[in-house]
Amino acid sequence: MDILIAIIYIILFILMMVFIFSVGMLRPYMPKKELALVLVAAFIIGAIGGALFLEPIYQEVPSVATMVEKNIPGNEETMYLDLSSSVNMNELKKDLESTEGFISFDETGITIPLWKFNDQEYQYFNSILGNIDSHYKKYNVTEDGKLEIELEDNYSSYDALKSFSDWYRLVYGGSISYGQVHAELVVDSASVDEFRNLLLEKGIVPSKMEGPIQNTLNDTTTSLLPSYQFVLVTGVVGVIVAALGVYYESFGVFSRKFKKFMGEKRKR
Repeated sequence: MDILIAIIYIILFILMMVFIFSVGMLRPYMPKKELALVLVAAFIIGAIGGALFLEPIYQEVPSVATMVEKNIPGNEETMYLDLSSSVNMNELKKDLESTEGFISFDETGITIPLWKFNDQEYQYFNSILGNIDSHYKKYNVTEDGKLEIELEDNYSSYDALKSFSDWYRLVYGGSISYGQVHAELVVDSASVDEFRNLLLEKGIVPSKMEGPIQNTLNDTTTSLLPSYQFVLVTGVVGVIVAALGVYYESFGVFSRKFKKFMGEKRKR
């Protein structure tokens, strides 16, 4: 939201509170039974003002908080990417490296989907997978037929998939040409939006993000009140402002008496 619009919204809400306060000050000229009506009207006006003017600003709090984190030097953000093995990794890495704020890009693993294993197949792949390629750092075989392989540093997903495909061709006579590549992109926090846009242009959406920006976004988002609760709070504020108006004269009288009392006490 534009800061000028936010300021205008806040001023409009304050004007509504001034109006409520003014109505409350008219209480001496109203029948006593009208007091409840004044407070109900104040709640409704406060809630409407909150919904129209303050709630849109309130929803921008996470964005404002993350903006602060973006401008702190040295902050880094890690984007976790799940990519198709058909993506040209060299071209993607080249485009990422040429973008200001790039820190690192690593292919960390690959998932190869096969078929739902029976018990014998499950045990077989568990025993053989580690012998197919020495660059398979860790691996996990799931019963629904997925081979989840963690790669050694600087070992490409292309080579990992090729070595498995070559083995599969020898054993089963077919070929494997697809896998889901897992990668980690580390960027400067100030450049997060640029990298998001670059990835989006290539049809890539990060599956997860970690770092100061994401932590701040998560913390502020979870701490925000739901919209309806926030609106109710602004309604209560309206009631409080109206009550201050209603009892303003009483407060004035009490204040004068208190000052007079304190003055007399000092003289003694």
